[in-house]
Amino acid sequence: MASGSKGVVYAALFGNGAIAVTKFVAAAMTGSSAMLAEGVHSVADTGNQALMLLGLKRGDKPPDRTHPFGYGKEVFFWGLVVAIVLFAVGAGVSMYEGILHLLHPAELGDPTINYIVLAIAAVFETGATSFAVREFLHRKGERGVVETLKDSKDPALFVVLFEDSAALAGILVAAVGVFLAEVTGNPAFDAGASIVIGLILAAVSLWLVWETRSLLVGEAARTPLVEGVRGVVQGHEAIERIGKLLTMHMGPDKILVVLSVDFRSGLSAEDVERAAGELERTIREEHRSVGWVFIEGESFAGHVEG
Repeated sequence: MASGSKGVVYAALFGNGAIAVTKFVAAAMTGSSAMLAEGVHSVADTGNQALMLLGLKRGDKPPDRTHPFGYGKEVFFWGLVVAIVLFAVGAGVSMYEGILHLLHPAELGDPTINYIVLAIAAVFETGATSFAVREFLHRKGERGVVETLKDSKDPALFVVLFEDSAALAGILVAAVGVFLAEVTGNPAFDAGASIVIGLILAAVSLWLVWETRSLLVGEAARTPLVEGVRGVVQGHEAIERIGKLLTMHMGPDKILVVLSVDFRSGLSAEDVERAAGELERTIREEHRSVGWVFIEGESFAGHVEG
C-alpha cells in the first residue's frame, strides 16, 4: 500500500482527534448546537480515519490459501464502512441536534470560545487537508481534477480529502451560524447551521458509498492501462490477435489482467510458453500496478475480437 496514503490518514487522525476535544468543550460551555454538531463531525472523522488505517493494514496482508489474490479489497470494504458511519453518526446526529434546537431553542452563552475553537480547528483542518491535497496533486500529474477523482481507486486518499474538505466547509458554516445567532439574538441560525453541516456530511457519505460500491463489485482498470496492455500484446511477434482483455482492481494498486489470445500458427509448445512468459514480464514491467497476468491461448474461428 502506498505510504503516501497512510501518511495522509495519520495526519487527519491526529488532527481530528485534537479538534474533537476542543469543540466539545466549546459546545458544553456555550450550548451551541452548531459546535456540538462540529464535535460529532470530528469524532466521526477520527473514527473513520482509524477504520481506514485498519483497512490499509489488513489490505497489506500477503495472499494465502483462502485469499489467493491477497486482501487488497479490504481497503474498499472499510471505505464503505466509513461512508456508512459518516452518514449515520456524522450527518444523522448533526441534523438531529439541529432539528432538536429548532423545536426547543435555548439562549446561547458567550460565543467567544466558539470563535476561538473554530479558529484553532480551521488551522488543524487546513494542515491535515494540505497533506491530502499534496498527495492528490502528486497523483494527478497532467490529468484534470475531475478525471483524477473519477480514476482514483484509493479510498484512503479520497476519504480523507473529502472528509477534511467537508470539515473546513463545516467550520465555515458553524462560524456563520454562531455569528448570525449572536447578532440577531435568534438561536435558530445556530440550529440551522447544524442541519447544513449534516447535509454536507450526508452528501460526502453518499458519494463515498457510490465510489466504494463500484470498487467492491469489481471495477476495471483505467483505459490508458488497458490500452497499454493491449499495445504490448499486439506488438508481440507471436500474437496473431487478441480475443478478450479483462482487468479488475484487486486493491488500490493491484490489478488482475486476463487475456485470451490467438498465437500465430506453426509455433511449438515451447515457443508459446516462452511468448507467454515474455508478455507477462513486459506487462508487469511497464505497468507496476499489474499484480497478476493470466494468458489463455485459444482458437478464434468465428470469434469476435474484444
